[in-house]
Amino acid sequence: MIPSKTIPITGVHHTARPTWKLAETVHFYRDLLGLPLVHAISARGWGPEDHADFLHFFFDSGNGSTIAFFYYIGTSPPDFVEVRDDYRYRASHTAWRVTSREALLDARQKVEAAGIAITYQIRHEVIESIYFDDPNGYSLEITWQVRPFEQIDLDDAARTVAAAVELENAREKVPFTAIDQVWAGKAAKLAKDFEQADDESMKEVV
Repeated sequence: MIPSKTIPITGVHHTARPTWKLAETVHFYRDLLGLPLVHAISARGWGPEDHADFLHFFFDSGNGSTIAFFYYIGTSPPDFVEVRDDYRYRASHTAWRVTSREALLDARQKVEAAGIAITYQIRHEVIESIYFDDPNGYSLEITWQVRPFEQIDLDDAARTVAAAVELENAREKVPFTAIDQVWAGKAAKLAKDFEQADDESMKEVV
């Protein structure tokens, strides 16, 4: 069972990214994907004196969530938003959920029918997903979760992250360069836990 949250979050309201392709972005999300345009903020620059006037517009992405964009009027895109064929650039993406594999395959058919290329479809651990790009080069994912997260997932996540944090904290002494180090750290901790559990069981028997 997933632990209760200390912050009363009920889900994602919106994700937001900048765009310098206003017409293409609206056409892609509203006309090709069929996401309703539900809100638009038009404003003079906020905060810093060099902040450009802008539009901030939102598309309904289902279940109370939206995907939003900032269009900064009269500006040019900075170097850091340049599209790169780099896994680190593509790590930043939006993933939408569907409730079944049939719905995932239906989504793929509709995306392709709209003339949008699917980059790939893959099943990884508990989810199966399709991926494609918007006109800005932002990665989009539609995913079906094969099964709900269980206690074994929570326990494994805690061990994985704890082992990685320990390696990161010690990286000045021992370089952290490979996932094998995380697996070895998890294995060592599990072995210690099992040994401790066996000792406690023996004490109870005695």
